[in-house]
Amino acid sequence: MGLFGSKSKKLSAVEKLEGTVQFPGDKSISHRYAMLAAIADGESEIHFFSTSADCQSTLNCLKALGVNIERKDNLVKIAGAGMDGLRAPEGPLDAGNSGSTIRMLSGILAGQPFRSVLTGDASLSRRPMKRVADPLTLMGARINTADKGCPPIEIEGGNLHPIRYEMPVASAQVKSAVLLAGLFAEGETEVVEKQPTRDHTEIALEFMGVDIGRHSRTIAVRGRAKLEGKKLYVPGDISSAAFFIAAGIMVPNSNLTLHNVGLNPTRTALLDLLVPMGGRVKVVNLEMLNGELIGDLHVDSSQLAGGEIPEEMVPGLIDELPVLAVLGTQTEKGLTFRGAAELRVKESDRLAAVAENLRRMGAEVEEFPDGLRIAGRQRLRGAEIDPHADHRIAMAFAVAALVAQGTTVIKESSCVDISFPDFFDTLERVAG
Repeated sequence: MGLFGSKSKKLSAVEKLEGTVQFPGDKSISHRYAMLAAIADGESEIHFFSTSADCQSTLNCLKALGVNIERKDNLVKIAGAGMDGLRAPEGPLDAGNSGSTIRMLSGILAGQPFRSVLTGDASLSRRPMKRVADPLTLMGARINTADKGCPPIEIEGGNLHPIRYEMPVASAQVKSAVLLAGLFAEGETEVVEKQPTRDHTEIALEFMGVDIGRHSRTIAVRGRAKLEGKKLYVPGDISSAAFFIAAGIMVPNSNLTLHNVGLNPTRTALLDLLVPMGGRVKVVNLEMLNGELIGDLHVDSSQLAGGEIPEEMVPGLIDELPVLAVLGTQTEKGLTFRGAAELRVKESDRLAAVAENLRRMGAEVEEFPDGLRIAGRQRLRGAEIDPHADHRIAMAFAVAALVAQGTTVIKESSCVDISFPDFFDTLERVAG
């Protein structure tokens, strides 16, 4: 039958993983390039644009705002409408499953002289939006949300004024929304971070001609800014690569090369964690592209010590924690992390979903309100996995299946399309 069944995704243990993997364009960067290109002057060409459903949601919303977009495979051409060229949408803007789309686009819409409504699927409609509505309201936008601060978000924008905003929670999406709104406000808008988050927005703004101020944990943008259309290249998505890094470490006799991966220092906490634990991951062929670092990663099977993830590292690992929890079962000392309550309000309650599915595979795991403790040196067994329609849970447990006894079945496996449509095909190829 091979590694994968036809109807549902069936996986079993493999002897090794070997080969070279090229990942889809980084999701976070693709969102930002598309949004900034839409309000720039002139045309932008975005090469290696993400194949994810989330990033297609961003393009769909921008089209509904009157932006002319052409897409052929992973090349996207956007005719910039300029700062004042967006038009009122005819109906609600559907962000699908994408928190990045709904939160960051809110910043741009807060600066528009028209009413817009942002909505999404059932999962997105349960996610908190007050964190982005609050600072945009302080800037002068009128914003209404549904019960408990969830979508849909109704925005009456225009006439913004700058603010100095101290972030109550670490969130690159909220930081980006405030900076994007700041482009439309006369004067200087400042965001103060308690902990650094991914800085793709600041880098892209600078590359497209906007002056960005940085001092310690404060980032500033001066409005009214003007952006220039550019030729842009998106690095491979390190959040997608994380599953193959973990798999390459866990599966014996593995030797993987991960090609053209984005290695922005705000995104490489995974390497900062795994290498000191004994992970055999080497970075080669580093270069700079549009202000973003990219390079190749060589991953060999390794025996990890495990241990406790320092709480200050957790915000930089938030997308990787599900697969790290799986990896923890194969370490010497197991893995513990706290300070990750944010995982409760992702596409699923990821802490609960990880704990539930690890137990289905026979693993010992302790669940905290804000984290997990996973015992080490555990033998996993195949099981039926419920990813709760969450792409990162599905991919994390596909990795677990590669070292489990017996067959593992991933239900609702098409949810991987949210970020990595070719995930299972890619995994099967390097396991062949």
